[in-house]
Amino acid sequence: MTEEYIDYWQLLASIDSIAAREGRNDEVRLIAVSKNQPVEKLLGLYKQGCRLFGESKVQEWVSKKEALPKDIEWHFIGTLQKNKVRKVVGEVSLIHSIDSLELAKKVAEVSVEKGVTSHILLEVNTSMEGTKHGFTEEEVMETYPQMQLLEGISVDGLMTIGPNTEDEGKIRRAFKNLREIKEKLEKAGKRLPHLSMGMSHDFQIALEEGATLIRVGTLLFGERTQKGG
Repeated sequence: MTEEYIDYWQLLASIDSIAAREGRNDEVRLIAVSKNQPVEKLLGLYKQGCRLFGESKVQEWVSKKEALPKDIEWHFIGTLQKNKVRKVVGEVSLIHSIDSLELAKKVAEVSVEKGVTSHILLEVNTSMEGTKHGFTEEEVMETYPQMQLLEGISVDGLMTIGPNTEDEGKIRRAFKNLREIKEKLEKAGKRLPHLSMGMSHDFQIALEEGATLIRVGTLLFGERTQKGG
């Protein structure tokens, strides 16, 4: 299957237009999801002006980080195994995918050892699909107070992956649910500035429901050209 992809600045303009239509006055940031894409494609997007990239596999990210310009801001957006935490902490600006209290504790522990503060998002499975990682709403509400007490981390918001469906109503409900969970958590603690939600096929709905970080791959790069990583 071949899908068209669009110019980086064209996509930014589309995001700005949707945000303006929704009366948004907060910043929305576009993350170029470069999983399984060759370095040459990332460099092409970099030359267009993109400086924010998201990777899902630690080893793939490490090799790209070494090969690409040093002013790139990296976000880690994939499932993070505890034995890979040390490679990521202190090297990325934001970890989107904290899906358990145990993982948060490990990131906090390594962050303290390295003398850094790791900025994290809590992944919530708002679609309740068994193939997806993340806290349930009940779990995140229960564990969030404990995470606020951990040294070495700063919880900056929530992340979700929309349901695997063409039903826009279900997609919207999943994103709206994440926003409502964030609002509940804010009543029990500090402001959470970020909602990471929305990808190539559903970012418009995510923006309408309050996304501040959208993760777009196919629209920017076309279909993935590598396997694994």
